[in-house]
Amino acid sequence: MAGFETLPILASKDLDETQSFYTKLGFDTIYHDPAPTGYLIMRGHDIELHFFPFPDLDPATNYCGAYIRGRALERLYEKLEVATHLPINPSGIPRAMPPEDKPWGMKEFHIVDRSGNLLRFGQEL
Repeated sequence: MAGFETLPILASKDLDETQSFYTKLGFDTIYHDPAPTGYLIMRGHDIELHFFPFPDLDPATNYCGAYIRGRALERLYEKLEVATHLPINPSGIPRAMPPEDKPWGMKEFHIVDRSGNLLRFGQEL
């Protein structure tokens, strides 16, 4: 069946902080309701992310994430300006790792936002 998309709904410790984080990565705010029962939608680079408030979230134990597959992975990494905005490090929050060829036939990079959400980006080799 055509015409459907899968969009992640991720936890946010602070919607304003999440909005600021993704704005720096080149995303635009589509919807932002800051109320305690609020919601945030960010869109950029042909990617749409949804966030719900979770003020008691411990980013170190957050297991929310999304795998985003596409093409032109290196170009996306450059457009996101990941290295400018995030520490390149395999641990810590927030963080990022640069594109790397994986043994399962994908080139991938990832970012972890301030709420501990993992966004892994990949393209087939």
